[in-house]
Amino acid sequence: MVRTMARDGGAWLRGMTAVLLLAGASAATACSSDDDGGGADDGGDGTDDGGDGTDDGGDDGGNAMCDADNGSITLPDGFCASVFADGLAGARHMTVTPSGDVFVAIQNAFDGSAIGEVVALRDTDDDGIADVEERFGDNGGNGIAWSNDELFFAEDDQILAYDMPDGELLPAAKPEVIVSGLPFDGDHINKTIVIDDAGEMFVNIGSASNACQEVNREVESPGLDPCPELEVRAGVWSFPTDVADQLPEDGVLVGEGMRNMVALALEPGSGELFGVQNGRDQLFDNWPALYDAVDEIELPSEELFLIDGVSEYGWPYCYHDPFQDLKVLAPEYGGDGVVQDLCADVAVPDYFFPAHWAPLGMLFYTGDMFPEAYLNGAFIAFHGSRFEPEATGDLPGYNVVFLPFDGGLPAKGDFEVFADDFAGDTRPLPDEAEHRPVGLAQGPDGALFISDDWSGRIWRVIYTGE
Repeated sequence: MVRTMARDGGAWLRGMTAVLLLAGASAATACSSDDDGGGADDGGDGTDDGGDGTDDGGDDGGNAMCDADNGSITLPDGFCASVFADGLAGARHMTVTPSGDVFVAIQNAFDGSAIGEVVALRDTDDDGIADVEERFGDNGGNGIAWSNDELFFAEDDQILAYDMPDGELLPAAKPEVIVSGLPFDGDHINKTIVIDDAGEMFVNIGSASNACQEVNREVESPGLDPCPELEVRAGVWSFPTDVADQLPEDGVLVGEGMRNMVALALEPGSGELFGVQNGRDQLFDNWPALYDAVDEIELPSEELFLIDGVSEYGWPYCYHDPFQDLKVLAPEYGGDGVVQDLCADVAVPDYFFPAHWAPLGMLFYTGDMFPEAYLNGAFIAFHGSRFEPEATGDLPGYNVVFLPFDGGLPAKGDFEVFADDFAGDTRPLPDEAEHRPVGLAQGPDGALFISDDWSGRIWRVIYTGE
């Protein structure tokens, strides 16, 4: 836990844009210039500049050029962006091969109007814009990862492995099924995957409900106790990547009681698994006698956890109140916003973010293009809240933030809003948002890719020092 917030009647932590100390970095340093909090739609590396092989910050990414307006987003001083690809509606998570090819998971449209697939992108002339595009697959998904000449793709109910040597954009054969039978009904159907150096695959399986009520999202409906979802959902499971035709029961539960952990990443120093949870919502909607409209906006925190394989993280019985800096008992289980009861014994967050920002992507930066202060810290993509449709100024999410890490854990202090202005000026949100960030990936030259599932744009962010 890094801080306790005091209520002032307004949304908290909105103006926290650039409190990052860049000691030891280049003289031109960074200063800031779906779960969407709701139901079914919330949710999910480099050594050389690529130019002259030296870390001069001037020609990173070869001959890459940036758009004059950075593709409509704002970035810290010294950074710029090109629109790497556009029009890929439903673009979710991404992965980049050692040679720099980008593979994008495209999800199915929620209304059934479009079926997703995998899109492969290549920039052949190093101008920061993909000029080769290939597509394959007959169903959409959210999670995607490349490892040891295989491309793993997480559809909502299964995980596939394509034989995909580096340098290939299309598979030569049908995929192998690694895990099938994953639950995909209810609120949170997207699966995120990350793979460690030993070939172990970690899979987020989100909850089917908001708070495990007898009737989901119904006013004053009590919670089921014990919550039956916890046996098969609301957690992270691990599976070996070299075994085909596994079922959910073959997985090992490594994190229990997490509502929807779409944003997952491995910390590069320790190899430990971290994630940022999409917290529950509708405290006021479902429990108007205990909460008010301000609580609806400001509670609970979006929690970042080290997923250690032994801890219980509290959903659905508990949520984190940022103002008390405590885990408190949920109203579905007799809570009143103050009492802790069993929640005094569950894991507290290693860091927390404002309510309903909807974290969907997480990436630890390991490249040498960006200033040294970014090395081994975490970028987190927030999809944005649906609870403040007319919000202006510093919006509730709709951004990518940077959180420094120290010794394998979040550093004390505040995060930096790294990339902003995705939503644009049209309201209401999220329906009229221009873009909504989802996925993050790092190129072999150290460039940062950001995806948007709303309009289907992908940005390539580089550091020039200018």
